[in-house]
Amino acid sequence: MGVDPGLSRCGYGVVRQKGRVTEAVAAGVIRTDKDDPLPRRLYELQNELADLMGAHRPDAVAVEQVLFQVNVRTAMGVGQASGVAMAAAAGAGTEVFEYSPTQIKKAVTGWGGADKEQMGKMVQTLLGLLHPLKPVDAADAAAVALCHLAHRPAASRIQAAM
Repeated sequence: MGVDPGLSRCGYGVVRQKGRVTEAVAAGVIRTDKDDPLPRRLYELQNELADLMGAHRPDAVAVEQVLFQVNVRTAMGVGQASGVAMAAAAGAGTEVFEYSPTQIKKAVTGWGGADKEQMGKMVQTLLGLLHPLKPVDAADAAAVALCHLAHRPAASRIQAAM
């Protein structure tokens, strides 16, 4: 399961790999109301993520790392959402991995400078989808999950192929 953390919009993407075939299982966005108090928003986000993890039982949860952002307020919210995602995964007994935006772009497109459109197209191609995932937060989360599949240890890949 990949998570593109955000306080207003938190993307999630669940993928499954069997042998050389990778498929989308679920993808979407968890939204919180900007007018609600911060603790309430974080609580709702945690519950939604925990429910998704309970329903899909991922082997691992990969979260996009929070890097520099110009808007400090936005960066704080993204950081808090990231922490909630990691805590929900730990609560579900799932291993947590973090990947930088550049690592994700390289794993999915082969180039660390790929833009949103290129990323969306590659996610669509790699998952064999007829249309790009929408909204972009869902596609970004699926890209995080695909990045983890590309980076996980070879032994895990061999076991998944069986």
